[in-house]
Order: sequence, then structure tokens, then C-alpha cells
Amino acid sequence: MEKNPSNKKGIKPPQFKFNIYWIYALILLGIMGYSLMSNQETVKEVSITQLETYIKEGKVTRMVVQKGKDIVDAYLDDITADTLFGDSNKAGAKIIIAIPSTEKFAEFHRMIQEKYQYQGEVTYKENRDVFLSLLINVLPFLLLIGLTIFMMRRMSGGAAGGGGGAGGVFSVGKSKAQLFDKGGSIRITFKDVAGLTEAKQEVEEIVAFLKNPSKYTDLGGKIPKGALLVGPPGTGKTLLAKAVAGEADVPFFSMSGSDFVEMFVGVGASRVRDLFRQAKEKAPCIVFIDEIDAVGRARGKNPNMGSNDERENTLNQLLTEMDGFGSNSGVIILAATNRADILDKALLRAGRFDRQINVDLPDINERKDIFNVHLRPLKIDESVESDFLARQTPGFSGADIANVCNEAALIAARGGKSAVQKQDFLDAVDRIIGGLEKKNKITTLSERRAIALHEAGHATLSWLLEHAHPLIKVTIVPRGKALGAAWYLPEERQLTTKEQMMDEMCATLGGRAAEEVFLGSISTGALNDLERVTKQAYAMTVYYGMSGELSNLSYFDSSGTNEFSFSKPYSEKTAEKIDQEVKLLVYGQYERAKQLLLEHRDKHKELADILVEREVIFAEDLERIFGKRAWMSRTDEILEEQRKRDLLTAENKNEVEAIEPVAESNSEQA
Repeated sequence: MEKNPSNKKGIKPPQFKFNIYWIYALILLGIMGYSLMSNQETVKEVSITQLETYIKEGKVTRMVVQKGKDIVDAYLDDITADTLFGDSNKAGAKIIIAIPSTEKFAEFHRMIQEKYQYQGEVTYKENRDVFLSLLINVLPFLLLIGLTIFMMRRMSGGAAGGGGGAGGVFSVGKSKAQLFDKGGSIRITFKDVAGLTEAKQEVEEIVAFLKNPSKYTDLGGKIPKGALLVGPPGTGKTLLAKAVAGEADVPFFSMSGSDFVEMFVGVGASRVRDLFRQAKEKAPCIVFIDEIDAVGRARGKNPNMGSNDERENTLNQLLTEMDGFGSNSGVIILAATNRADILDKALLRAGRFDRQINVDLPDINERKDIFNVHLRPLKIDESVESDFLARQTPGFSGADIANVCNEAALIAARGGKSAVQKQDFLDAVDRIIGGLEKKNKITTLSERRAIALHEAGHATLSWLLEHAHPLIKVTIVPRGKALGAAWYLPEERQLTTKEQMMDEMCATLGGRAAEEVFLGSISTGALNDLERVTKQAYAMTVYYGMSGELSNLSYFDSSGTNEFSFSKPYSEKTAEKIDQEVKLLVYGQYERAKQLLLEHRDKHKELADILVEREVIFAEDLERIFGKRAWMSRTDEILEEQRKRDLLTAENKNEVEAIEPVAESNSEQA
């Protein structure tokens, strides 16, 4: 005969589980029981006059004075108690009398002794409320226990949310990596990542290895253990990692470099160990560490006064886990940073991060593809062209382009439009580059004239000089902190020659030169221009070796070893020569700018007058005044080459379509 028939169905009998709330219930029951027990005595409240009557009749055996409460407990003889309360309740029967004070009762006691010869016992005792005393003694411990339980539950919950699971205070060393398992919530693929052709090719190989490892291992090859995504902010490093997670049908651990570092000593190293333990259990898998420079900074460069550096301990543990004695087969590390120059050399060596994938700013063709991605969810009209928008946003990252599209949609909605138009995108670009337009800022007529001459000087020289950036638009409407602004279309160069840098300096100094030539005085409006020119001149002299006296010498430190040095890598005499060369460069281009403006005085004045009248001028106005620009920009050359490639591709496609029907007819005849 079975004693437990429920086991026959495979159902486990209910198990006993301890719950902390049971302790709270027991404490509450104990307090209630004590209160009930303390009220078992039979009592009756009477006045002090009735007490005097009972004493006169000899019915009071003893009295107890409660000092703190100003109460007297008078105990009666059995006969009187039987009369008042009955036989069943006479045990412990007493009457309670409220007194004004203990001193007044002492006088009453002397009076009844003298008047009634009362010889009963009278005792005075301090009022000690047991319940209150119990609370005073026990309540701090209860509060401490409750606070401890609360903190343990909070820490346990935080650890569970970060992947560390329950464990109270001991879960602080658990990894906070977010796990995206197979078939997870990430829906981003490589199709959603526009541009980044070379970077995608590198990470696609990692995904292909995880899906089909035998293709590589049969030839004796090994997949790289780690890949480091390096590039400026906003270029799509994290987005590329999300695409890897969406494409690879393997678990994906994601966390930030700052998640390793805590105020507790040893927590970072413990989290690294726990992360790799989880990764080995899920292998093959990918571990992505965003902003790895938070823990991967070069050791020994940040002075810590000999104290224990938690960041270095975390880095040491990371180095050990990535390529130590233990095997991490099947675990691939992806990391992203925009500061690869400060990373520790041991982290970048082969066997840890075998590959460094550069994710650079997109060129004009890649910007076009990125615009096509971000234009999909927008309602746009026929005037919006991705080619035009790509030309108007040189130097923009993918994040900047996404911001332009969103800002354009907001501007269109603010204007009550049913679709986003071309002008909305232009306004969005102006808003992001120059800041908010401030049409209500008060400027005098003389100030407007000076600002117009200044901006017209930039526009004139940028149009006349061969290597200067061609102008797009100039305005004297204040934006942000600037009283005027000019938009140019920089050429997308891979190399910059000395002549190109000279022309750029000359065009930048055109505003200050125009003030001196046509106004006879200079103003503070050229602060930003002078700052840029001075930095560029120092870079040409100190870094690029483009000066006369110090040609072919560079004091640039690409390794970063002199970052914390307090001395310059050149002598004081060389520093004087550097200052002289910088002055010669700036003064020479300034005189050149003044000479060009004097040669085109009339055209510059016409341009400035239009700017004062309309507050904004475009490249078409300069072409009408100065004539067509003699030099084709590098951007135009890129677009022309792309157009030729597109035409060639289209011709080849038409040839293939024309050949295919012939091939089909031949096969039918055979």
C-alpha cells in the first residue's frame, strides 16, 4: 500500500520553506499575549473619597503607589472583594484611585494613620511599564534586522537584474553583463548598418566562423580571439556590435567598461572572472565590452600615490582571462572605444585583440546610404534627395545624420507641414552646426555693417583661392554665440598639402583683413578665426615640419609616453624659433588676404551690400558677382566618378539582360 499516492503521478510533495515574515508574526502574537495577560486582574476605579470610606471601615489591606502614573492600587480583603467582584474574580481584586501627586497622597496617608489608625502596608514603586520597556530594549534590534533584510533584498534584486542572480550582499561581485540569447529581442542586422563596408566585412567573418567553424578549422586556421572597434564617437561601433548579435545565432553578452569598476576593492576582477565563467558555459558566444578604455587604460600612467588601483587589478584579470593558461575556446571578445591611443599595449597585442577595425567618419557615398536608412520612416516630399543631403553634411557621423533627420521632422511638424521638405533639412543642418537662430538680438546699423564686411571677406577669399573650401551660405543673423556664420563645403581629402593649409589660413583671416581694410579698425569678432589660425600654424610648425627654419622636424608624440611629462620635447631656443615661424606664417597669410581684398574691392563691397540688405547670401550670389569658380572641388570629382561607375554598372546590367534571352533560346534548340 502506497503511503503517498501523489508520488505515483510524479508530483513532488510540498516542501517546507522558511519565510522571514513568520518571525514578525510570532513577535506580534507575543506582544498581544502579554497585553492580554497583563489585563487578567480584576480592577475597579473609585474616587479618593470612597477609598477613605473603605479605609475607615477596615476593608483595605495594602496600597501600592505608582509614582509615574499618579495612581494608587488599593487591595481589598476577601469579603469586600467577594461583594464587589464575586467569588470567581476576587483573586487579585483591587481598586484604582487617581491622585493629584505623590506628595498629596503622602499627606493623605498621614491623615488616615492619625484619624483612622490605618496600619496597612503602603509601598511606593517607580512606574515601569513592561511593554514600553520591552519596546525600548527590543525595537532597535528589530529596526536593525529589518534594515539589514531590506538592504539584502535590494542588493539581491539589483544583482539579479544585472545577471548575477540572487545572493544578497555576496552578489556584488557578479557580472552585470546583459545576455541576449538565441532568438532574443535584438532585431538589428547588417542591412540596418549603412556604410562601414570594410568594418562589416571583418565582423561578418566572425559571424561566419561561429555559424560554420569547420570551414576554417579544416584548413588549420583559428578565428581571432578579439576584435577592437576604433573610431570617433557616433560612427556606429555599438550599432555594428548589435548587428553582430542580431546576425550570429549564438549567445551575446553586452556590458560597459564602467560596469567592472566599483568602490569595493576586488569587485572588478571578480566580475571579470564571473563574466568569462558565464561565457564559457554558453560557448560558442560573443562578449561585447563597450567603452573599454574605462578599464583598459595604460597601466602606470595615472599616478595613484602608491595606493591599490582597482582599475589596474581589473585590467590584469581581463588580460589573464583573454589569454592566460585557461582555455577560452569559442568565446570571442568584441570591444569598442574612441580612445585607442590610451589603451594598454598588452591589451592590443596579438592573441588578445588580434584585429583593430577602424570605423571612420563616412564619406559622401556612405553618408548617402546612411541618409537612405534614416529617411525610411519619415514622410518626405519629392524635393528631398539623399545625394544633396550627403553633400551638405561633410564631416557628419552616423549619429549626426540621424539627428539631422529627426530635427528636420520636428521643424516640419512645428510648421504644420504634412511632409518633410528640403528646406526643413537645410534648417536642421544650420541648427545643428550654428546653433539656434536669434533674430531678436539687438544690433546697431554700424555693427550690422561691420559683421557684413567681415563675413563677406571670408566669402570672397574662399571663392578666389584655389584650395579654400567653397562657400555654401553666409548669414549675418546671430546664431548661438556668433553674430554671423558661414557654411562651407570642405573637400574630403586623405592628405593635405602645405599650399592647401595656406589657402585655408588666408580665407580664415579674410574677416579680420576686411575689417582693417574697409573700416580702418578691428573688432573682437575675429576671436574664433584667430584661434583656429594660430592652432593651425603651430600644427604646421611643430607637428608637420612645414616651416622654413624647422622643416622636416616633428615634435608630435604618437605613443603618448610624454603625456604626463612636465617638460617640452624641445629647448627654449627652439621654442623661440617656433614662435617666430608661427608669426611669419600668420602675418604672411594676413598680408596676402588684405592684398586680395584690395584687388577685388568693388566686388567685395557689392557682396557686403547684398548681405546687409538680405541678411543671407548663397553660392549663386558669389558666382554671379565673381564668375564661375575656376577649380572643381574634390567633392565634385567624387560625385562625377560615382556617376560614371553607376552608368557603367547600368550598361553592364542591360547587356546581361539582353544576353540572357539568347541563351535561353539556344538551350531550347538544343
